Amino acid sequence: MNVNDTPPEEPRPSQQSPETVPAPEPAAPPAPEPGETGRQRLAASLWPPRVSRAQLIVAVLLFVLGLGLAIQVRSNSDSSALRGARQEDLVRILDELDGRTKRLEDEKQKLEEQRRGLESSSNQAEEARKQTVEKERQLGILAGTVAAQGPGIVLKIADPKGQVQSDKLLDTLQELRAAGAEAIQINGVRVVAGSYFSEEGGGVAIDGKKITQPYEFKVIGKPQDLEPALNIPGGVVQSLEKEQAVVTVTRPAKIVVDALRAAKQPDYARSSSP
Repeated sequence: MNVNDTPPEEPRPSQQSPETVPAPEPAAPPAPEPGETGRQRLAASLWPPRVSRAQLIVAVLLFVLGLGLAIQVRSNSDSSALRGARQEDLVRILDELDGRTKRLEDEKQKLEEQRRGLESSSNQAEEARKQTVEKERQLGILAGTVAAQGPGIVLKIADPKGQVQSDKLLDTLQELRAAGAEAIQINGVRVVAGSYFSEEGGGVAIDGKKITQPYEFKVIGKPQDLEPALNIPGGVVQSLEKEQAVVTVTRPAKIVVDALRAAKQPDYARSSSP
C-alpha cells in the first residue's frame, strides 16, 4: 500500500437547511351560496344578534329612563286644563274665585254680627225674634216658597236641533250655583236644592214638569260672577255651542223670580227645640 495513497474520504452527511414551516393562511369567508343576495347575506350576519350582558343592562336602563321621561311629559301636559286659556279668561276665573271668597267672608261676618247682637242686646228676646223672621225669609227663598227679586242674569238656550239633553241643563244649573246663584227659575219652574232633571216625551222635565225650548234661566245673584262663570274655556257656553245650541246672556236691571213651590210638611222630622 502506498503511503502517499490516502484513503478515500467517507462521504459526509449533507447539511440540509431546516425546512421553513409556512404561516397558516387566514380562513376565507364562506363562499356565498348560489342565488343569495347581498341583503340576505347582511341579514344573516346581523341576526341573531350577539348581545353582551353589559349591552343588555344599558338597553334596559335607557328604556326605563325613556319611559319615565314620557310619563313626566304627559303629566305636565295634562296638569292644567287652563294652560292654553287666554289671559282675559284667566282673569275672569280669578275674579270668580275672589268673588266666592268674598261671599263666604260676608256670610261669616253676618253670623258674627248676629252672635254679638244676641250677646249684647238689652232685649235678647226681641233680637232673637227679628233674627228668626229674617232667617225664615232667607230659608223661604232657598226653599222656593217665597218670591225673590234682585240683580242677576237671564240665560236663554235655543236648541233648534234638539241636541241639548237634561244633563246639559243640569251642568248649567250646577255652574250657576257654584258662581253664587241664590234663586233660579227655569221656564216658570222654581228650582231648589231637591230639584231633578229627567227626559220625558222626547223633551226635558224638571221635577216631573215638562219644559220646552228655548230654555230660559232667571238667576238672582252677582252678575259679575255669574256671567264669567258661564264663559270660561270649556265651560257651559262652549259645551252648549258644541251641541249647536244658541246661547245668549243678558243683565237686566232687576230679576224677578216669582214661581213658587208648595211648602212640604215633613212626615217624620220634627223640631228638636222646646
